[in-house]
Amino acid sequence: MIAKEELEKHIAAALARAGAPPGAPALVGPATRPEFGDYQANGVMAAAKQLQTNPRELAARVVEELDLSEMADSVEIAGPGFINIALKGDWLAARLDDMLADQRLGVPEVAAPQKVVIDYSHPNLAKEMHVGHLRSTIIGDAIARVLEFLGHEVVRHNHVGDWGTQFGMLIAYLDQQQDGDAMAELADLEVFYQSARKRFDADETFADLARECVVKLQGGDAQVRAVWQRFIDESLRHCEEVYERLGVTLTRADVRAESAYNDDLPVVIENLRAQGLLEESQGAQCVFLDDFKNKNGEITPVIVQKSDGGYLYATTDLSAVRYRAGQVGAKRVLYIVDARQKLHLRQVFAVAQAAGYAPDSVALEHYPFGTMLGEDHKPFKTRTGGTVKLMELLQEAEDRAFALVGEKNPDLSADERRQIARVVGIGSVKYADLSLNRETDYVFSWDNMLSLDGNTAPYLQYSYARVKSLFRRAEIDEESLAAAIIVAEKAEKVLAAKLLQFGEAVEVVAREGYPNLLCNYLYELADAFMKFYENCPVLRADEPVRSSRLQLARLTARTIGKGLGLLGIETVERM
Repeated sequence: MIAKEELEKHIAAALARAGAPPGAPALVGPATRPEFGDYQANGVMAAAKQLQTNPRELAARVVEELDLSEMADSVEIAGPGFINIALKGDWLAARLDDMLADQRLGVPEVAAPQKVVIDYSHPNLAKEMHVGHLRSTIIGDAIARVLEFLGHEVVRHNHVGDWGTQFGMLIAYLDQQQDGDAMAELADLEVFYQSARKRFDADETFADLARECVVKLQGGDAQVRAVWQRFIDESLRHCEEVYERLGVTLTRADVRAESAYNDDLPVVIENLRAQGLLEESQGAQCVFLDDFKNKNGEITPVIVQKSDGGYLYATTDLSAVRYRAGQVGAKRVLYIVDARQKLHLRQVFAVAQAAGYAPDSVALEHYPFGTMLGEDHKPFKTRTGGTVKLMELLQEAEDRAFALVGEKNPDLSADERRQIARVVGIGSVKYADLSLNRETDYVFSWDNMLSLDGNTAPYLQYSYARVKSLFRRAEIDEESLAAAIIVAEKAEKVLAAKLLQFGEAVEVVAREGYPNLLCNYLYELADAFMKFYENCPVLRADEPVRSSRLQLARLTARTIGKGLGLLGIETVERM
């Protein structure tokens, strides 16, 4: 059992014995500062408010009823009614020994695993992936990894844009190229798209041909579909190269494109009509729900079919909900989608629930994210104002990291520096994003993300590498070390308590979808380790303290490595 859960169990029982209302929450969390203890119980004040009694008086009764003699050195009341708990060194040590012996680092799998669909990345196949696709891709991938680690069945859905009017233009242009020319242009999707667009805007005959291709594509014309498929395959190949470079877990099998729902769109319309949910407005088919009524009583409609019979993103998204909740059998569907789509997804979720596509047993959850900004606080662009290709951004990250590694450790071979630069460069780009609240915009800064100080990937990767260097200097195979852990010094105690909070950090990411909470934990752990390293000699200590501290260092590295791995970030053994 995770320490937080064990404490909550004891405190909840003490709250009940002290006369708190049934089910009063214990609300235990890590103490805000080490001098306050290791954990803090914050539920007393809420219970006191319900009982209309003094919080400190209720806290005193709870402490009287609380028996933590096996776990805690001290239990103290602080402030308006907090309960601070300092855990015993022996208790911490025993838990750390268990954690070290467990491949899962003491984090249990969930008792009731769920099938979870995660909709993320979703590039538009008309263009090469750019920085606008970065946040959805890496946030979604981190959440997927965390949920799988806890035992949930994760179904990745890469809802790529492969349908619509622009594809008629691209198909017509591809079809008119000689094979050699076509493949040469497709090597750079941006150039291909721009060439097709230029032709479309300048040549009315070509534009008419492109529109005919759209009709044929949507009608299932075999020849047009074959050209379209050729384009899609080449586009997906570009995406797969980016995913491999980024180290994300998406594969071709995870693609669930817009076109996959095409045949179901008229079925959705007829189903909504049969349920009496459709109303015609200015020729379009709409759903009017009271959820979207303004202060004047006017309802913003959800348009599901245009007056010309065409479908919209809302129609496709409703079909996707039907598929995910129905055929896939998901109990949670997570949408890692730009914050600007908040209203759109609220409307889709509301219609899906009204139509019964997502019953009450299925949770539809939008995990919005903000925009990546340049240092001018405007959407991130190249110096010339163009879109930043994702592959070029990643290459620059590796190049900058290569130069940094060369400065810090010039004795390494070029091959080793390149390997370290790949891990550090890609990790820095990912961590700089994941370490911030996903709902906020953030300013992209090479200097900040590649810094060896502060809450960055290089700082955590360096902490991991420092432990590995300890074992190299000690000439000890860490896997052969079998010493018990001793927790006596203050810095050891702070590090021990922080190590035991790993499972709590993982669980909150799975529940709430904020990877930055795991990043914050890892940074605090690395900081606690650095203070331990500075204040508690390791290799110069006498036995059994020396081996105990090596074990503490080893467990720290394993925890940092596992935590970064759940974020999709690699580690290196030297930097």
